[in-house]
Amino acid sequence: MMRTSSWAGVLGALWLSGSAFAHHGWSGYDSERPMTLTGVIRESGYDNPHGYIVLEGDARTWHVVLAPPARMQNRGLPREALAEGAEATVEGHPHRTTPDELRAERITVGGRTVELR
Repeated sequence: MMRTSSWAGVLGALWLSGSAFAHHGWSGYDSERPMTLTGVIRESGYDNPHGYIVLEGDARTWHVVLAPPARMQNRGLPREALAEGAEATVEGHPHRTTPDELRAERITVGGRTVELR
């Protein structure tokens, strides 16, 4: 009985560390290619591990990865600021293989610019 729970603990720790490692793999974003996008928020999520907005611009729609909700709240970007229909400008880096995804470094919405990293 004790042996089974020890193995379960080891497997659980490995799973958690693997998930954390995979989650923080920012190498998927091209840091050599900064981009600025402006558009209208069509959808938003204030969820862990990262918030997001779906930003509709002139020619296309982008999925923008934001910071964790706790960081956004602490830096003055409440959930309400990401309301559908609000205009936003984001600066960040595009994903290397997902052509419509951007990781935001900062966002300007409601006349306020918030650093996300």
